[in-house]
Amino acid sequence: MSFDPSTLIYDSNGLIPCIAQQDGTGEVLMMAWMNVEAVAKTLETKRVTYWSRSRQSFWIKGETSGHTQELVDLRVDCDSDCLLAVVRQTGAACHTNRRSCFYTSVIDGEEVELMAPMS
Repeated sequence: MSFDPSTLIYDSNGLIPCIAQQDGTGEVLMMAWMNVEAVAKTLETKRVTYWSRSRQSFWIKGETSGHTQELVDLRVDCDSDCLLAVVRQTGAACHTNRRSCFYTSVIDGEEVELMAPMS
């Protein structure tokens, strides 16, 4: 059975959330948005491509920073309205130069920084 990205459920802006997870460890790295063409480009090139809502353009992860995401597996959730990209992350996944965008925890009502930027 052939996969067609247009069969996914996109929001009113034509976007679908995609969670990036590190291959092998399961570490959650980031969440970003894709449109139908970004999904197709990601599958075709194996370089994870997102849609930048602020720039209104494609964003190939690592194109300018060198912190790339190589696609290992693209998974579709049960409702076809969210994606999981299993990736091989090179360098930081977060624009703050941290390994993961999820570097803040809320503990007893307080924000706690779990990791510093990578050097």
